[in-house]
Amino acid sequence: MAKVKFGKWLGGGLGWAFGGPLGGILGFALGSAFDAASISVQTTNGQAGSSRLKNASHVGDFSASLLVLSAAVMKSDGKTLKSELDYVKRFLSQQFGEQNAQQQILVLKEILKQDIPLHDVCNQIKHYMPHSERLQITHYLFGISKADGHVHELELQTIHTIANYLGVSAADFNSLRAMYFRDTNSDYLILEITPSATEEEIKKAYRKMAVKFHPDKVAALGEEVQKGANEKFQKVQSAYENIKKQRGLS
Repeated sequence: MAKVKFGKWLGGGLGWAFGGPLGGILGFALGSAFDAASISVQTTNGQAGSSRLKNASHVGDFSASLLVLSAAVMKSDGKTLKSELDYVKRFLSQQFGEQNAQQQILVLKEILKQDIPLHDVCNQIKHYMPHSERLQITHYLFGISKADGHVHELELQTIHTIANYLGVSAADFNSLRAMYFRDTNSDYLILEITPSATEEEIKKAYRKMAVKFHPDKVAALGEEVQKGANEKFQKVQSAYENIKKQRGLS
């Protein structure tokens, strides 16, 4: 059997993710993956320095958190279909590249076999992960839930629960949700305002959201995650342009 290398997404070693409930889930998943195939985990060259190792671990922590929470969403309706895994793999391929997606799916399959203590896992993530990265994970979860074109209500409930546990506000949750589920008020929800907002309030809201969702907020996580953040940022810009056009604003 071919050797599989867990490369950039693990980054050279996980940091806080290998402690607490999240570490327990990952330890089991990686152990099972090692048993199932000849797998090597790439480590950071010692000559690279501690700053590189720290950043690599940071990337690994984000990816590991995303996989565990993705599994929780996928398990929401009580069944995990091959078609769902295929859709998730395509989604991950678009965001992280084909090679990294293959690595992640191997671990995801093992995570799906476990019971996930969602409250405890989210508390651990909330404690260590910056707010901007927690917003990005919530954004990803909406994307994965809609990957097959059909979203189960239980999946949305699970994402809402996760967002709440992660400390994502109701306004931010509704903004991210509106990026995937469109209605007549979506553009206003994305900017976290109401249709009765004044021109000045609209401009102020856009500036605030542009700062909050700017891709530079997750620059430390690498180009792959920044690509996903840029999509979110572009939706904020599109919402603003749509509202200006509807109102005839300059």
